[in-house]
Amino acid sequence: QVQLVESGGGLVQPGGSLRLSCVASGRTFSTYAIGWFRQAPGKEREFVATISWTRSTYYADSMKGRFTISRDNAKNTVYLQMNSLKPEDTAVYYCAAHNRGTYYHRSSYDNWGQGTQVTVSS
Repeated sequence: QVQLVESGGGLVQPGGSLRLSCVASGRTFSTYAIGWFRQAPGKEREFVATISWTRSTYYADSMKGRFTISRDNAKNTVYLQMNSLKPEDTAVYYCAAHNRGTYYHRSSYDNWGQGTQVTVSS
């Protein structure tokens, strides 16, 4: 089992950047793929990016080129660097551990964190 805690959210102007962190507890962190999802008010939770235990990365099309996912296994942490932020990126961002199936759907993930709010507004 792995427990995940997100941080790094906040208020940023359009075009700005934020780096989110997902810190894990548990000895088996390095064997998990970890994903980031987001949920805006009134919308479904959607896939953002995932990094496998071999550091292969997968992105939603709308995030490619703007977001970068990385991991530091020595720190039990996965990062999401978000650049060129837009108002439509406003959402609660969650990380979760991948346990089965496709990387691109939330049903494949467990051990969700509590989320961190990202607000993009001038």
